[in-house]
Amino acid sequence: MVFLRIISGIFGLFVVIGTLISAIKTFIVPRGINVWLTAVTFRAIFFFFHLRVKNASYEKRDHVMALFAPLTLFVLPLVFLVMVLIGYIFIYWAVAPQPIYHIFKLSGSSLLTLGYASVENPVFKLLEFSEAMIGLVLVALLIAYLPTMYAAFSKRESNVALLDGWASSPPSAVEFIARAHRTGEINNLREFWMDWQRWFADLEESHTSLSALSFFRSPQPNRSWITSAGVIMDAAALILAAVDIPWEPQAAFCIRSGFLALRQIAGLFNISYNPKPAPDNPISISRVEFDEVCATLAAQNVPIKADREQAWRDFAGWRVNYDTVLLPLAALTLAPYAKWVSDRSAVPHLGER
Repeated sequence: MVFLRIISGIFGLFVVIGTLISAIKTFIVPRGINVWLTAVTFRAIFFFFHLRVKNASYEKRDHVMALFAPLTLFVLPLVFLVMVLIGYIFIYWAVAPQPIYHIFKLSGSSLLTLGYASVENPVFKLLEFSEAMIGLVLVALLIAYLPTMYAAFSKRESNVALLDGWASSPPSAVEFIARAHRTGEINNLREFWMDWQRWFADLEESHTSLSALSFFRSPQPNRSWITSAGVIMDAAALILAAVDIPWEPQAAFCIRSGFLALRQIAGLFNISYNPKPAPDNPISISRVEFDEVCATLAAQNVPIKADREQAWRDFAGWRVNYDTVLLPLAALTLAPYAKWVSDRSAVPHLGER
């Protein structure tokens, strides 16, 4: 009996400490860390959502999946609280074995600071107070976490919404380049590329430290942070490789900022990629598709480089840096249609997060 009480106390302490560490990593640590308890919660809820939308139209998927991230955030603190409650049940039983129902009432009353169940014993009082403090701290962490989450979401969505004016909806790299040419802005995009470099930097910081943000869907069904990222990088790659205008280094820096950000986010979800791909590695875009895009742009009087072979090699050399992370992220988040992004990504199970 004494041995069982010791094992019970150690196990309960392990559960409580493990839950607290998981909460700290999830809500406080400002970097992307895979937390097993958070991962299990996300995957479990995603499984049921995925079953619900498996054979549904995009409109239905978008409507249902809009609830996934908010519901998960609602459930997550409840999971932490339940784990603490269970851990303290084992600790209380280790201190003084009692019927499970009585210990359950004691643990729940202490955790939720209800105060209707208590034991007049110094050791029990210390445990009750510590459990009550943990419960209050977990609730406070959630209260502080949500404003940070929605502030980052709002900041992300401002650029996504503005892209409609440049690239239509759903966004298209071809439409972006054509409009930039028609308006005479195609040679004056330096500030535009720099703005998106900052957006990618913010994206990397927010979507790795607040991983649930990746699954928060845009207010409009045709918008998505991942399709916007893909369109911006494709537009920059096409301009650098195929459009016959002066070289703009900020476009190249924008692509680099983009694929570095997406790689960090992909790493958080254990999406594999080659960190140093060769320029001639295969990509998901075919030469025929590239030539069709060049012909479409040329038909709209966009100046296209005469050496189409070199243009294709240059474009593929840019695209190879982000192709293998862009498509899995689009699939993971069930992104809306966008040419060369979600139109060739498969609907997945949630990655090994």
